[in-house]
Amino acid sequence: MGRSNLEVFSETLQELADSDRDIVAVTSDSRGSGKIAPFGERFPDRMIEVGIAEQNLVGVSAGLASAGKRVFAVSPACFLTARALEQIKNDVAYSDNPVNLIGISAGVSYGALGSTHHTLHDFATLRAIHNITIVSPADNFETRRSIELAAAYDHPVYIRLGKKPMPHLHDDQTKFEFGKGIVITEGEDLAIITTGECVHLASQAAIRLERIHKIKTRVISMHTIKPIDHKLLFQSATQCGSILTVEEHSLHGGLGEACASLLMEAGFNVPFKMMGIPDEYTITGSQAEILSHYRISETGIAEQAWDLISQK
Repeated sequence: MGRSNLEVFSETLQELADSDRDIVAVTSDSRGSGKIAPFGERFPDRMIEVGIAEQNLVGVSAGLASAGKRVFAVSPACFLTARALEQIKNDVAYSDNPVNLIGISAGVSYGALGSTHHTLHDFATLRAIHNITIVSPADNFETRRSIELAAAYDHPVYIRLGKKPMPHLHDDQTKFEFGKGIVITEGEDLAIITTGECVHLASQAAIRLERIHKIKTRVISMHTIKPIDHKLLFQSATQCGSILTVEEHSLHGGLGEACASLLMEAGFNVPFKMMGIPDEYTITGSQAEILSHYRISETGIAEQAWDLISQK
């Protein structure tokens, strides 16, 4: 088991800052929850605290980026992509300021803090805004590579991170680039297209499907939600018997709907199902309890996959 993606983000940011004095972190009272207190201790002149004021966070970050700084704006994803949406749209995306927006504790990571702290809207909201790349790393490797790429990227990026320790899904030789999904396991009976912390659950479900039903499952980490890897999506629709999407996000406007619209527009006729959080008041509990309630678990994903295949 690896560390949390947040810890890897903090470590990577410090390593990059050692050799690049233009790297700056801006936070909205989130240095503890965002794991960037060590960055502030090492680089106190490059840590800017704006307090619980997410709109100011994004505005200040945009200003710094326009002056040549490599800015990482760190804030809980639920507030960053709601309270500061206008600033993200106008000051960052439409103005093409290369701010790296780091949405921490995303999805239902905050668990029992309830619906006010859940981030089930960020993919949908930001997909509708021009000129912003949306990334949801699955593990420590994808997180490190995302931060490294973002630090050298000249356009806006949103990176969504959860809280829990993540198992290693890749080796260090895996190729990673924005807009290109990664095949975790090969198979042609079914493709599970997923993102973020759900990739591990999908991988476990694939093992279960092979053990119980002899189903060979292709699991894809679609770490970049926008631009999405339509080539890999279409390839999987051609080669696999069915497609299941899984995400820690609302069923509306997320990865599943992005895949569905692309497949329909391209004329594919493949059995297809989306898994995510339905349009209802989300239950309260731990992250694991909430996901399990909505069947986003090893067992639940495997059962939904089997149901989809059995309907053919």
